[in-house]
Amino acid sequence: MDVFSLIKQARENGCSDLHITAGTAVAVRKYGELFMLDQVPTLEESEEMILSLLKEDEAKFVLAGNDLDVAVPDEKGNRIRGNVYHQRNNLAASIRLIDSNIPTLSELNMPPVIQKLAELRGGLVLVTGPTGSGKSTTLASMLDHINKTQPKHIITIEDPIEYVYKYDKAMIHQRQIRKDVSDFASALRSSLREDPDIIMVGEMRDYETINAAITAAETGHLVLSTLHTQSAAQTIERIISSCPIEAEGILLSQLSSVLAGVITQTLVPLDRQEGRIAATEIMLNNTAVANLIKEKKYNQINSTIQANLSSGMHTLNYSLMELVKHMKITREEAIAHSNNVPELEKNFGIVRR
Repeated sequence: MDVFSLIKQARENGCSDLHITAGTAVAVRKYGELFMLDQVPTLEESEEMILSLLKEDEAKFVLAGNDLDVAVPDEKGNRIRGNVYHQRNNLAASIRLIDSNIPTLSELNMPPVIQKLAELRGGLVLVTGPTGSGKSTTLASMLDHINKTQPKHIITIEDPIEYVYKYDKAMIHQRQIRKDVSDFASALRSSLREDPDIIMVGEMRDYETINAAITAAETGHLVLSTLHTQSAAQTIERIISSCPIEAEGILLSQLSSVLAGVITQTLVPLDRQEGRIAATEIMLNNTAVANLIKEKKYNQINSTIQANLSSGMHTLNYSLMELVKHMKITREEAIAHSNNVPELEKNFGIVRR
């Protein structure tokens, strides 16, 4: 059994992930659902498949008891992002299948305002959502739009590098954590000396990275990044809660000034056909939002989004209702993916007793 044959088979069947557990099972994820395959490789076969994804030094690192993130091309040049780890004293791997073709924002069903955010000269734009919600693909589509339309210098900082960009109108330098630079925060600080117009940070994992990203945005750069949060309000709260209490006041002021927008997304199964479609929440920074951030009134952000529909903002529930209205998804799936179920049920006229 060959890992690249399994990857090819998974791609041909529209799967997004492949899981290998040494001597136990192989599974794939398709449109969010996990399916066990009939093939059950031996312990030796499984370990050989996993190690075939790694270079010699990476294999030694893993066999010494460490976990490892990797990104490598498959036989057709499409990339895979893998995490190799240990469980019950055996190896396992979780492999995300990445298409070499970057979809456009319109192909992703993204609202036009996201293109406008990608065209900003500066500020902080965050793409948020749970794991597997398509954040990396949305960011890649935003960068690809810039690449095709603007003569800019783009620096990406990733762990690991996922999509690989070809130069078009833009020059794009991609830096990988632990290969090209030690960590996100130091790469961000270094990038400010590298004449960038746009900096993409794969993930804002800690206060040091958040602080460096905000500083980069303050100095006139467009900074794009992700967080694992499920609403704009939760995103602001997560950022503020990451910082030391003595720095909170400064961070609130900085964030209210540089934040351009928050895109929250989730992938919802389509009705009557295979596949999933993105439902989004869009928050754009304006005077009202900036004041709510400064005053830590996060619970009022949702109401402000609802009141500014004409400016391009909308709640996740609004997006879900639009998808139901246009018969893209079912009411049941909309409710299952809502971040405010009582409100959505009320809008649908559902009364719970």
